[in-house]
Amino acid sequence: MNQMNQMMKQAQALQKKMQEAQEKIQQAEATGTSGAGMVSVSINGKNEMKSLKIDPSLIDKDEVEVLEDLIIAAFNDAKSKMDDMAQKEMSQVTGGMGGLGGLPF
Repeated sequence: MNQMNQMMKQAQALQKKMQEAQEKIQQAEATGTSGAGMVSVSINGKNEMKSLKIDPSLIDKDEVEVLEDLIIAAFNDAKSKMDDMAQKEMSQVTGGMGGLGGLPF
């Protein structure tokens, strides 16, 4: 019975660490860029766009599609960075197991 209590305490501690890590991830911010830095997008851990910066030289009514593509690329770059950050944070909590019970995080 003592061993069961110890396992429950460990599970509760892990659950608390995971919750703290998830909160940390949601508060984190990542910035992605495209077009050699001419477009940058910052997102938070909820994948909400927080800022968008566009070099004025890109604003040309005849090049709207290029600008749209650069914005998408910058957002995707930021999301990839945020996903990597979240993966590293959760790996620290789970000891690199990738999840509990085979479930990915």
